[in-house]
Amino acid sequence: MSFEKAQQLIELATYVAVRRMGVTVDDVGERFRVSKRTAQRMLHTLEVQFPDTEPSFEDDGRKRWRLQTGALRDLLTLTPDELAALDLSIETLERNAQGLEAEHLRSLREKILALVPGNRIARLETDHEALLEAQGLAARPGPTTRLAPHVGSTIATALKGSQRLKIVYQSRGSATSTERVVEPYGVLIGIRRYLVARPTTDRAGPLRHFVAEKIEHAELTGEVFERDPGFDIHAHARKAFGAFQNDSEFGEVIWKFKPDAALHARTFLFHPAQILEDQSDGSLIVRFWASGHMEMCWHLYMWGDKVEVVAPEALRRMVETHQRSDFPSLP
Repeated sequence: MSFEKAQQLIELATYVAVRRMGVTVDDVGERFRVSKRTAQRMLHTLEVQFPDTEPSFEDDGRKRWRLQTGALRDLLTLTPDELAALDLSIETLERNAQGLEAEHLRSLREKILALVPGNRIARLETDHEALLEAQGLAARPGPTTRLAPHVGSTIATALKGSQRLKIVYQSRGSATSTERVVEPYGVLIGIRRYLVARPTTDRAGPLRHFVAEKIEHAELTGEVFERDPGFDIHAHARKAFGAFQNDSEFGEVIWKFKPDAALHARTFLFHPAQILEDQSDGSLIVRFWASGHMEMCWHLYMWGDKVEVVAPEALRRMVETHQRSDFPSLP
């Protein structure tokens, strides 16, 4: 067996072992981006090389494979690249004001290192530090917002248990803070983070977005509420360009990038459901449906006069007098 195939086999064994419910041929095909026939061969090899592999048929007739993690104990180790990726992720979370998530990932990093045999730690740390230096990993400057740790942890607990939250919140334009009880549904993260929740004083009304950094205090009420079973946080998030939503603005957005900016614009994911259309003159049209005109303006400003807002008209009027031609580079 070649080194590449052996490495892929270990990756497959790891993938199967961590999924207690087992995996199907389709799961393997999707994970490793291979055909169904190749996935079948990979799973057959897994059965041959790892006798602890347990194939079984489910009630729906599909075959699943399971593998006890003990079979991999002596084959797995942490690499310097994986450790560097963890550190980069932690730093990225911190730079995006996700301190609570960064702390969880840092705790996971420590637990993983605790499982690495002692004789491998010194070499791992040395190579890891060299890799970070070579990659230039350092604190990135830039504006960010801060969320009080106790507020973040309380929101996370409330979301996991579908508990009502009592928050002290200062609305935009208000000189004083007020206390209110809300039913939390999720958190949207962008330049700011927004708590998606429904006030108990307006349970028949729409979900509202509370700027998380404006929540001065949060505590659990101990009251459990029944979530709307039809709500999907991912579908909800796609309604906005960034994190802020305004239902009155929701509609089709069409931007046209000039030929000399089209190739660069293609490297951006402006929206998960975007459609790209190449034009005969070399320009690029980007279409998607969303709200959040102000956040769109902040982004479009960086493109200078290299982009034209075709729709909606309200957004076109907002940017038309603020596009410059003297920007030395694109975003």
